[in-house]
Amino acid sequence: MNTYFGIFKKKWVAGITIFLVLCFLFYIGFVNCTEPTEIGIARNHISGKMWAQKNGGIHLTPLWVGVARVDIRPVRVAVTSAGRGYSAKLIQFNPEYWREFVDVEGWRYYWWANRFSFNFGYEEEYRGMRDLMRGYAYSAKQYLFLNILKEYKEK
Repeated sequence: MNTYFGIFKKKWVAGITIFLVLCFLFYIGFVNCTEPTEIGIARNHISGKMWAQKNGGIHLTPLWVGVARVDIRPVRVAVTSAGRGYSAKLIQFNPEYWREFVDVEGWRYYWWANRFSFNFGYEEEYRGMRDLMRGYAYSAKQYLFLNILKEYKEK
C-alpha cells in the first residue's frame, strides 16, 4: 500500500513541476507587461513591423517580437557638476511621437543605455532611458517626442 502512494506522490510532484516549468517558459517567451505609466514599443524581428502598446497591462506576443518599455512620467534631468551653476529641466516623453523617437534613436532595449559606466562621485547617475532623454533635453535641436515642461536655471 505504501508503495502505491509513494509512486502516486512522485508522479504528482513530477506533474506539478513540469506544469510550473511550462508556465514559466510560456511567461518568458510570450508575455510582456507594461505599467499604466509606460509605453511599449514593440518590434517584430522577422517582418520589421513596429507598433506601440499604449495601454498598460499584460500583452501576449510571439517569441520573435521584442518590446522596449519607455516611461512617460515627467522626470527631472540635470547637468551634474561640482560648480555652482545649476541647470535642470523637467521633461516628459510624448508617446504620440514614439515613431519619430525610433527614427532618431533606432529600436533597441533602451534600458541598457549607459548601464555599465563608472562615473562615481555624483549623487545622481543617469542610466537607461533617463540618460537618453537627458541628451535630447540639452540638444540644440528640439524633438517632437520630448516635452520640456519646465526649465530651471540659476538666477
